[in-house]
Amino acid sequence: MPSATLVDEFEGHRRHLLSVAYRLTGSVSDAEDAVQESWLRLDEENATGIRDLRSWLTTVVGRICLDRLRSAAVRREQYVGQWLPEPIVTGLGPSAEPDPLEAVVQEEDNRLAALIVLDTLTPQQRVAFVLHDGFGVPFDEVADLLGIAVPAARQLASRARKAAAATTPAVPDEEHSRAVQRLLGALASGDIDAVVSALHPDALVIGDANGTTGTAVNVIRGADKFARFYLGLIRKYGAAAFTTMQPVLVNGQLGFFSAGIAGGGTHRSSPPRVGGFTVRDGLVYAAYDIANPEKLLGIRLPDHPS
Repeated sequence: MPSATLVDEFEGHRRHLLSVAYRLTGSVSDAEDAVQESWLRLDEENATGIRDLRSWLTTVVGRICLDRLRSAAVRREQYVGQWLPEPIVTGLGPSAEPDPLEAVVQEEDNRLAALIVLDTLTPQQRVAFVLHDGFGVPFDEVADLLGIAVPAARQLASRARKAAAATTPAVPDEEHSRAVQRLLGALASGDIDAVVSALHPDALVIGDANGTTGTAVNVIRGADKFARFYLGLIRKYGAAAFTTMQPVLVNGQLGFFSAGIAGGGTHRSSPPRVGGFTVRDGLVYAAYDIANPEKLLGIRLPDHPS
């Protein structure tokens, strides 16, 4: 039976471990499972022999997440369409009961754009980069975890670092919100010129449904194609496209959640989905349409079962 002190110590590290696991996997469910598994391993360990519990737990979580990343890589081979991270969706204000995930998404490295770039890395590159650059794990420990030599671990992190440099930097929350609100207002007006003017010239749409419902199977590129795609959706779903849209924080910045559209008449139905955005130069640069039900487990809203 673990001591109360050990339980308290572990709980003191939970937020940190969730952040490590989420950044490593891009999955809320995998992150929560990895943290729980790290507790089980700690419970089986002689904790008195652990000098630095935070460091020990970080490495354990890293090893668990490496296995999950390898499993995810296999799943992606049969995935239909694009693969996006599992979003963390919270209310616009603080929740009545503190949730560690709310703290996790306050970190800029956990914005959707940053996680999408991490998804382009190999499992080993991601682990080496995130653990060393993100959480200060020494390269000798990273190398031991990966079962490779230290120079190889350094090289993996270096390659990942170059890829991560391409991430669109997160803008301040107010700038992000202004750009998203301007776009949504333009979409509500139905004026394609207004929509295009709210978009970055290189704007793109990425959908993730794994074939479960309609979305952009391929990445849509360019402001004009972006605008026509979303205006087409509004015609398809009718006024419910907006009336069911709830403003929320998606990985810490303004987005929306729809609990689903019932449809009727000439308008189609739609399952629950999350919409996230990236802003560049004061304009919406990317929209992420996440409708795969397996990726909607990170919704932390008062009226939504979690």
